[in-house]
Amino acid sequence: MTEVLRRGRASLAFSFFAQGAAFALLVTRIPAIQDGYGVSDALLPAFLAAVPVLAGVGSVATEQLVKRVPASVLLRWSQPVVLLALVGVGAGDAMVQLAIALAVFGLAVGALDASMNMLGVSLQRSYGRSIMLSFHAAYSLGGIVGASLAWAGAHWHLALWVSYLPVVVVLLPAVLVGSRWYVDADGGAGAVEAVKPGDGGGVVFKLLLPLCLVMTFAYIGDSTVSNWSAKYLQDVLGSSEQLATVPYNVYMVTTLVGRAIGDFGVRRFGAVVVVRLGALMAAVGFAVVAGASGAWVGMGGFTLVGLGLCVLVPQTFAAAGRLFPGASDAAIARLNVFNYVGFLVGSPLVGALGDAWSYRGAMVVPMVLVLVTLVYARSFAAQPDRYGGGHERPRTADVGRGSNGL
Repeated sequence: MTEVLRRGRASLAFSFFAQGAAFALLVTRIPAIQDGYGVSDALLPAFLAAVPVLAGVGSVATEQLVKRVPASVLLRWSQPVVLLALVGVGAGDAMVQLAIALAVFGLAVGALDASMNMLGVSLQRSYGRSIMLSFHAAYSLGGIVGASLAWAGAHWHLALWVSYLPVVVVLLPAVLVGSRWYVDADGGAGAVEAVKPGDGGGVVFKLLLPLCLVMTFAYIGDSTVSNWSAKYLQDVLGSSEQLATVPYNVYMVTTLVGRAIGDFGVRRFGAVVVVRLGALMAAVGFAVVAGASGAWVGMGGFTLVGLGLCVLVPQTFAAAGRLFPGASDAAIARLNVFNYVGFLVGSPLVGALGDAWSYRGAMVVPMVLVLVTLVYARSFAAQPDRYGGGHERPRTADVGRGSNGL
């Protein structure tokens, strides 16, 4: 049984890594995609917004699909679709081809993100200790690798399909082989029901709402760094163009470091303490950025933001699994939609405030939103189980069945 869990954890971590690499390869080459297809500046936001919108649709569909098929099956087949859609983005030459490829990418990413986190939460429950941050650390590592490969492609002026195809050729068979060892939960058998039998869907969403808000605010902060850190350093803090590219890379590295060690903090101090510290650190980071006197101070602020934000999203998924142990897949699928809501809202919000007011003032908004997480920190507390107390226990029903029949 322990070997089943180990293999399930390793294969799922690789899936997170592959997804991080694929997503980074897409978003970091947006200028090249725009130039290659002749997408105007006016039309580009519509293309970019369509991906998270369709991803939200894919996540909602996943909630219904997991009632009929295991999450591992959805992950096994949605990940290859994401990788092939990435090649499709790089290989086309007509705008309709780009639209189709991005639509497929968005729908598949929604199913992929939801099913990955479903399996991660069920594995954490089986382990009986915090491991969710390690999966998201693998995602961060994949993002760093993908961004580095994208930089190499841009540096050598490689065609998009030349940059994408070798990566997909390596990752596609690897994720298919690794999918043999995914471990599914047993549909809630033996789980404690967090909702009374008479409770309806509205009551469930009301209980989930604090976590949905935290997820949204975390991704507003994340998209602020992703989309505005370079412009902020260059236009507001007067850095060089080359130096302006550094904050996001540093942000990704600090995200990896924070997630790599975050599980130890959760095991030692509990999720509530870690989430509170993360929110405070991210808020301090945005405050430093807003008041920075120079580029290096600004980079220090973005570094603090990365160290703080990195724990919020994995712990939000884990908290949803604890809150609804008998229906964690549905809770995670709904929660995952707010990942894309934050991504959609964050960048336009900061841009609009920056143009209408000032970019320094705009940085105060994600700072305040992240601080709201403190109000909802108790939602991250471990739920009492049938054994008494607030600690999760491994359940043999969860680990006796892998996606390949283990």
